[in-house]
Amino acid sequence: MNNDCDKISNIDPKTIHANYLKNERKTKLQVLSVQLTILIGFFATWELASVNRWINPLIFSYPSRIWNLFLTKISDGTLLPHVTVTLTETVLGFLLGTIIGTIVASTIWWSPFLDRVLEPYLVVLNSMPKVALGPVFIVSLGPGFLSIMAMALSITVIITTIVVYNNFKEVNKNYIKVVDSFGGRKQDTYTKVILPASFPAIVSTLKVNVGLAWVGVIVGEFLVAKKGLGYLIIYGFQVFNFTLVMLSLLIIALIATMMYQAVYRFEKWLLKGRA
Repeated sequence: MNNDCDKISNIDPKTIHANYLKNERKTKLQVLSVQLTILIGFFATWELASVNRWINPLIFSYPSRIWNLFLTKISDGTLLPHVTVTLTETVLGFLLGTIIGTIVASTIWWSPFLDRVLEPYLVVLNSMPKVALGPVFIVSLGPGFLSIMAMALSITVIITTIVVYNNFKEVNKNYIKVVDSFGGRKQDTYTKVILPASFPAIVSTLKVNVGLAWVGVIVGEFLVAKKGLGYLIIYGFQVFNFTLVMLSLLIIALIATMMYQAVYRFEKWLLKGRA
């Protein structure tokens, strides 16, 4: 027993850390390899299924045909303006949705009376299908950028408000008592306890809002846009160009993944800085 303890005590901590990092790199490489295999297998199966008519190539197209269309639209410059418009609207939607939702949640936390008044309305707004609000936004704000942003914000703000406010309420009450015991005001409680403790939840809400903002923007573009990836999808359906539809969907999936990864890395950096 003593020999085992001596062996453990003689292990260099640097060696342990190096072995840990080595295993972590190995695991990440394995995960990446499996992910790439699945992705390549998916597109290969898709191509094979379309070529052999296992699926309808008119509807699902071919990955090779989608790639050729992508190269064509990149070379003639007709794709980038649509991507830029949709990406700008989506980034604004999920950033503004998070900021406004956090402000609303903070206002509700500040006033218990507002909490009791607004709680049923938040439940109703959250359960309401936001697509149904589209005609209202179009009539009131016009068929353009403002109605698309309103559609995105109608989805992101409510979710952010509910998630962040619930996190505010779940902050350890003992921390609040400490501030109160030192004569702190409600402003001190908010700035020194509630908001800092909720930073991880707010950043996590950004990850959720990436997907929600894409939904809101694309639906808005379905209804009113004359430019954007949502417009390309609708146009592709109208002219039976499903290759264009699939190209737009794949671009949305790619950019949404990149945005999610950016927020994920920001969250890791933030939590590391607060550790």
